[in-house]
This record gives sequence, C-alpha cells and structure tokens, in this order.
Amino acid sequence: MSTNQYQEMRNRQQAEVNAFPMFFAFNKQQFAEGMRKLGLSPSDTRQVCSIFGGGYCRKSDVAKLNEMFTRHRKELEDAIAGDKTGQGFICDMFLQELENHEYSYTGDVQETLDALGITAQYMEAVPQLLDGLALACEKAMQDDCFD
Repeated sequence: MSTNQYQEMRNRQQAEVNAFPMFFAFNKQQFAEGMRKLGLSPSDTRQVCSIFGGGYCRKSDVAKLNEMFTRHRKELEDAIAGDKTGQGFICDMFLQELENHEYSYTGDVQETLDALGITAQYMEAVPQLLDGLALACEKAMQDDCFD
C-alpha cells in the first residue's frame, strides 16, 4: 500500500492547527472554558476576536494564525507545482478529497474542487491538475473502497 502524500501533509497541518491557541464556542459555557484555556478570564473579551466558524483567538495571535494558514496554502500549491504529471501528489489529493465528498455516490467533482479552492482558471494554469483529477476519478470509480 502506498502512502498518500496529500494525507500526510494534511495530517501535519491539522496537528499544527490543533496546537494553535484558539478555541471554538457555541454557547456561554464553551466560551468561558475557551477563555480559560487561553489563560484569560471570561470577561477579558477585548483581548480576543472572532475568527471563523465559531472560533476565537487572542487578538495578539491573529497575525500568527493568518501566517500559518498562508504557509499551509503555499505548501499545498508547491506540492501541486512539484507534481509535473499529476500522477503523484495531485492524484493523491484529488482521490482523498473525492472520497471526503462522496464522489463515488454523486459523480460530481465540484465539492472537491471547492474544498481545495481550485478554480477553473487554476485548472487551466496548471494542466497537470486536470490529468490528476481524471486519474483520481477513474480510480475512485474502479474502487468503491478508498484506502
């Protein structure tokens, strides 16, 4: 069984996100617990800001958070650029995300492309993306069970 390069990268990036000092809260109790996790009192609301999806972090950490996500995106783009045929990292990436978005049931790649932030213009600019997507779709349809 071969190693999925894309999944390895995502696991590494997710571990970094999980270690970042932020929290998610959807009620007052979760917010208070999250504030304590950051070493703050629940009343120290001026020291935090809302980020995305119910998330919060210290205002002083926003630049570091943005830098981390920018670095993650660059790592993805560099890995894509490094796969000149689309048969390595790109195929792994599409195969993993096709699975995540139930391609074998829907036959629709749009959710996968949206999740990856891949536009039609990006596909045109990086032709190996189309080759990798075609290969991943073929593999996905041949094998109902993803590794």
